[in-house]
Amino acid sequence: MSVIPISYYLVLSAVLFGLGVVAFVFKRNVITVFMSVELMLNAVNLAFVAFARAHGQVDGLAYVFFVIVVAAAEAAVGLAIVVMLAQNRESLNVERMNSLKF
Repeated sequence: MSVIPISYYLVLSAVLFGLGVVAFVFKRNVITVFMSVELMLNAVNLAFVAFARAHGQVDGLAYVFFVIVVAAAEAAVGLAIVVMLAQNRESLNVERMNSLKF
Protein backbone atom coordinates (compact mmCIF):
# COMPACT_ATOMS: atom_id res chain seq x y z
CA MET A 1 0.00 0.00 0.00
CA SER A 2 1.45 3.36 -1.01
CA VAL A 3 1.28 6.29 1.36
CA ILE A 4 0.73 9.75 -0.07
CA PRO A 5 2.90 12.36 1.69
CA ILE A 6 1.16 15.08 3.69
CA SER A 7 2.87 17.74 1.56
CA TYR A 8 0.72 16.74 -1.44
CA TYR A 9 -2.44 17.35 0.54
CA LEU A 10 -1.14 20.67 1.85
CA VAL A 11 -0.14 21.86 -1.63
CA LEU A 12 -3.58 20.92 -2.94
CA SER A 13 -5.18 22.71 0.00
CA ALA A 14 -3.09 25.83 -0.67
CA VAL A 15 -3.96 25.80 -4.37
CA LEU A 16 -7.69 25.45 -3.63
CA PHE A 17 -7.53 28.22 -1.04
CA GLY A 18 -5.66 30.47 -3.47
CA LEU A 19 -8.26 29.85 -6.18
CA GLY A 20 -10.97 30.72 -3.68
CA VAL A 21 -9.25 33.98 -2.75
CA VAL A 22 -8.75 34.95 -6.39
CA ALA A 23 -12.39 34.22 -7.20
CA PHE A 24 -13.55 36.13 -4.12
CA VAL A 25 -11.54 39.20 -5.05
CA PHE A 26 -12.21 39.34 -8.79
CA LYS A 27 -15.71 37.97 -9.34
CA ARG A 28 -18.72 40.28 -9.25
CA ASN A 29 -21.53 37.75 -8.98
CA VAL A 30 -22.80 37.06 -5.46
CA ILE A 31 -23.28 33.35 -6.13
CA THR A 32 -19.68 33.05 -7.31
CA VAL A 33 -18.48 34.89 -4.21
CA PHE A 34 -20.35 32.43 -1.97
CA MET A 35 -18.93 29.51 -3.93
CA SER A 36 -15.41 30.87 -3.48
CA VAL A 37 -15.93 31.17 0.28
CA GLU A 38 -17.11 27.55 0.35
CA LEU A 39 -14.02 26.55 -1.65
CA MET A 40 -11.76 28.26 0.88
CA LEU A 41 -13.53 26.54 3.78
CA ASN A 42 -13.15 23.16 2.10
CA ALA A 43 -9.46 23.83 1.49
CA VAL A 44 -9.00 24.45 5.20
CA ASN A 45 -10.94 21.25 5.92
CA LEU A 46 -8.56 19.31 3.69
CA ALA A 47 -5.59 20.67 5.61
CA PHE A 48 -7.22 19.78 8.95
CA VAL A 49 -7.91 16.22 7.80
CA ALA A 50 -4.38 15.84 6.42
CA PHE A 51 -2.81 16.96 9.70
CA ALA A 52 -5.17 14.81 11.75
CA ARG A 53 -4.34 11.77 9.64
CA ALA A 54 -0.60 12.43 9.75
CA HIS A 55 -0.51 12.82 13.54
CA GLY A 56 -3.07 10.11 14.31
CA GLN A 57 -5.34 12.40 16.32
CA VAL A 58 -9.03 13.19 15.96
CA ASP A 59 -8.79 16.86 16.99
CA GLY A 60 -8.56 17.98 13.36
CA LEU A 61 -11.62 15.95 12.46
CA ALA A 62 -13.59 17.67 15.23
CA TYR A 63 -12.58 21.05 13.78
CA VAL A 64 -13.68 19.87 10.34
CA PHE A 65 -17.09 18.99 11.73
CA PHE A 66 -17.52 22.50 13.17
CA VAL A 67 -16.29 24.15 9.96
CA ILE A 68 -18.82 22.13 7.95
CA VAL A 69 -21.61 23.21 10.32
CA VAL A 70 -20.61 26.87 10.00
CA ALA A 71 -20.36 26.55 6.21
CA ALA A 72 -23.85 25.04 6.02
CA ALA A 73 -25.29 27.84 8.15
CA GLU A 74 -23.46 30.44 6.06
CA ALA A 75 -24.79 28.91 2.87
CA ALA A 76 -28.38 28.85 4.14
CA VAL A 77 -28.37 32.44 5.39
CA GLY A 78 -26.37 33.69 2.41
CA LEU A 79 -28.69 32.02 -0.06
CA ALA A 80 -31.73 33.56 1.64
CA ILE A 81 -30.13 37.01 1.41
CA VAL A 82 -29.22 36.45 -2.24
CA VAL A 83 -32.76 35.38 -3.12
CA MET A 84 -34.22 38.48 -1.45
CA LEU A 85 -31.71 40.78 -3.15
CA ALA A 86 -32.32 39.16 -6.52
CA GLN A 87 -36.07 39.67 -6.16
CA ASN A 88 -35.79 43.30 -5.06
CA ARG A 89 -32.86 44.53 -7.14
CA GLU A 90 -33.12 42.27 -10.24
CA SER A 91 -29.34 41.86 -10.19
CA LEU A 92 -26.73 39.73 -8.49
CA ASN A 93 -23.85 42.12 -9.16
CA VAL A 94 -21.85 42.84 -6.01
CA GLU A 95 -21.19 46.45 -6.98
CA ARG A 96 -24.92 47.25 -7.12
CA MET A 97 -25.54 45.90 -3.60
CA ASN A 98 -24.28 48.76 -1.50
CA SER A 99 -27.05 48.66 1.10
CA LEU A 100 -29.30 46.01 2.62
CA LYS A 101 -32.01 48.60 3.33
CA PHE A 102 -35.03 48.59 1.06
